[in-house]
Amino acid sequence: MVQDQDKTALPRRRLGRNGPVVSAIGYGAMGITDFYGSDRTNDGVKTIRHAHAIGVTFFDTAELYGWGDNERIVGKALAPVREDVVIATKFGWTRDYGYNSRPEHIRKVLDNSLRCLGVEYVDVLYQHRVDPEVPIEDVAGTVKDLIDAGKVGHFGLSEAGPETIRRAHAVQPVAMLQTEYSLFERDVEAVFPVLSELGIGFVPYSPLGRGFLTGSAKPAADYDKSDMRSFDPRWQPGAFEQNVEAVRQLTLLAQARGIKVSQLALAWLLAQGDHIVPIPGTRSIARLDENVGAAHVELSADDLAEIARILPSGGFGARYPEAFMPQWT
Repeated sequence: MVQDQDKTALPRRRLGRNGPVVSAIGYGAMGITDFYGSDRTNDGVKTIRHAHAIGVTFFDTAELYGWGDNERIVGKALAPVREDVVIATKFGWTRDYGYNSRPEHIRKVLDNSLRCLGVEYVDVLYQHRVDPEVPIEDVAGTVKDLIDAGKVGHFGLSEAGPETIRRAHAVQPVAMLQTEYSLFERDVEAVFPVLSELGIGFVPYSPLGRGFLTGSAKPAADYDKSDMRSFDPRWQPGAFEQNVEAVRQLTLLAQARGIKVSQLALAWLLAQGDHIVPIPGTRSIARLDENVGAAHVELSADDLAEIARILPSGGFGARYPEAFMPQWT
């Protein structure tokens, strides 16, 4: 059921034992410029400003998303409210989709990100993917120096496993881990004990299963080749039909509660722990309003049991093609 309260008064959560306090629902800006097709009918700056107007204070971008284009949009949108928001960006990819987390590269990427965002510091700097060629201690030490210099507020990791997290945390406390997590994707739950032990917050990306959990999914062949869903395993024949059926059942449950299936999916994430802040992304203001509304949804024990019956261990099909699957250590 939806709690009786002002929909604009988003609850706040602390990301990690010593991390920033942010809105319980954040905003992932990736899709404004990349990976979800070429439709630009919605204004990214307008959408981001609307997110802030309805209470969102946590915004996520990265160098990879348009190689500066995404950061420029985020920076322009948030310039009037810079001191009221938490901005996170990331380093670690190369333009040919290799890895580079060498200290000199981290410093260069951050300086570029600060210029693109139009800010003097970022609140969170993530390593976007673990670089097997660079010791994580060197990465953490470089970010520590940047924190000491006032250019970075907090250190984050993305798609990292328990050993890597522990080694990084020993050099510079890790405020948060960002990894895919949703009703469709549960593997990261194996890392949760380490996050709890070390007091690390968790930021689920793709919390709506790349849009599948909005009830609007189409077969892979119906998407433009620039849209990652055209080759995502969960959209391929066989897996697609099973996922559609699961979402149909979830939709019936959501309708019985008077909410959208996307809100059910986000409320399920929030119910997994107070240290969790999902970052759904959208180009649509209507979808954005729906997403934020999930922060006011309370799921009952019966709701959670029914969700577990429908999807006991996640969706059907891998979350990435094998060549792009992150490897955790």
